[in-house]
Amino acid sequence: MMSGSSPPAPSLPAGGGSFFRGYTKLCKGLAVILLLVHLVVQLFPSAVTYLALIPARTIPFAWNLITAGYVEQTIPGVIVSTIGLLLFGKLLEPLWGSKELSKFIFIVNFSTSACVFITAIVLYYITQQEIYLYTPLSGFYGVLSGLLVGIKQLLPDQELNLFALKIKAKWIPSLVALISIVVSFFVKDLMSYLPVLLFGIYMSWIYLRYFQKRLETGLKGDPSEEFSFSSFFPEFLRPILDPIASIFHRLLCGRSERADARGQTLDTSPLPGSDSIEANRRRERGQRALEQRLAEKLAAVRSSEGTSLDAADKV
Repeated sequence: MMSGSSPPAPSLPAGGGSFFRGYTKLCKGLAVILLLVHLVVQLFPSAVTYLALIPARTIPFAWNLITAGYVEQTIPGVIVSTIGLLLFGKLLEPLWGSKELSKFIFIVNFSTSACVFITAIVLYYITQQEIYLYTPLSGFYGVLSGLLVGIKQLLPDQELNLFALKIKAKWIPSLVALISIVVSFFVKDLMSYLPVLLFGIYMSWIYLRYFQKRLETGLKGDPSEEFSFSSFFPEFLRPILDPIASIFHRLLCGRSERADARGQTLDTSPLPGSDSIEANRRRERGQRALEQRLAEKLAAVRSSEGTSLDAADKV
């Protein structure tokens, strides 16, 4: 959960030989779990039946809704999930705190699995194809895509270098979703990952948009326009999406907004522009944390260079 002032952010690794330096204990612990579960699945393939999400067996194996997210069945999958968890968690945990990040991962993982389960059942009844019931579904991609949504919320204007292209962080979740959809049409094996990834983006947005507790205001969610559902799409589509999104907005938080308004003021409406002010505060905290990490990295590099020069002078 975010407070008025950001806690100190960890420093980036100063050298290539210290991969785990600066990464949070929570993320390193979860990374170890991903590696161990992958090892168990490789040594005992039958474990997939009990750990992965197989819709026909989810009842009575209801724990699959939690464990499936931590089961990576391939080596590339466990590598991508481990590195992504460490990198994204390093950005978010200093701003949210370990407790909120743990809560976020649990909620996104469980809700994503639940949505995938319901979707598989619906598809089975529509198509009568048993593949939807018995295909093992698993992977940490739902949580990873959810962490990208968290970065979009906190550091929307931060530019990231991807394959020689500079892309703002606010577009990364949308770009990942688009690429995944396109690639799945050509690589059929990736089709099973697509629902996990898309539901991860959507469920994390719902949690951050409507339910995450904000300590600085005592309210829930992020109602700013910069984090609306249509912000995931190009500008020309927003006039079409906004009316649709407003219907779900009223269904999800109509009552809570009225209750929050009564709690804040008596027979008055919220202050104009409060949503934009809150969004700016989030961006400023994220930017300060990023600048602090870069400053600490630069100081570490300069210290290393100074040590090398001293040693050279002595020689």
